[in-house]
Amino acid sequence: MTEKEAVTARHSVRHYKDLPIEESKCLELNKLIDECNSKSGLKMQLILDDPECFKTFLAHYGWITGAKNYIALIGKKSSENLDETCGYYGQKLVLAAQMLGLNTCWIAGTYKKGKCKVRLSKDEKIVCIISIGYGENQGVEHKSKALDKLCNISQADLSSTPKWFQDGVESALKAPTAMNQQKFFIKLEGENVTITAGNKAMAHIDLGIVKYNFEVGSGKKIFQ
Repeated sequence: MTEKEAVTARHSVRHYKDLPIEESKCLELNKLIDECNSKSGLKMQLILDDPECFKTFLAHYGWITGAKNYIALIGKKSSENLDETCGYYGQKLVLAAQMLGLNTCWIAGTYKKGKCKVRLSKDEKIVCIISIGYGENQGVEHKSKALDKLCNISQADLSSTPKWFQDGVESALKAPTAMNQQKFFIKLEGENVTITAGNKAMAHIDLGIVKYNFEVGSGKKIFQ
């Protein structure tokens, strides 16, 4: 499976089987995490066998079950664009997990930060976590908003844009966002692409996720 194929195949999964992640897959994930941390300045960590992190009141309602492994997205509190950076590199790890045959779910406010078994300095914080493991299912595809609500190019005019942009938009529309709200907007001006988001909770995490998906689809390194 390619990274581009992983964008289409991957859906949020909230129910997990009681199966360990193989050591070889953990090694691959940790290697990629180290590479991403080196590039980004983040301190992301793969945490295994920590079910306590997921034991919140929402667990009683079946929101997420069987989860005990996660990737903690951590960075310095003072870092500029910390949420967006976590979203961008976190999505890279999510797609890598999909390519390894694993399932994931972005989790921002429904876990116990104080229970997470992470290495955390006083000047660092956990932005969010990504559950990871073998799902009871492969999740379901969510509907997307109409293109004219998310882009300055209408569906009718999209075919007249460069193919790389069309592919980037298609990939961006498949990005997971908080409550599937898709609070982002893609703008093409000449050969330049900008993607913006509002200031609501998780909006900038979502922005990083969408930007990464756009780059995967377009095949271009567009954002710094």
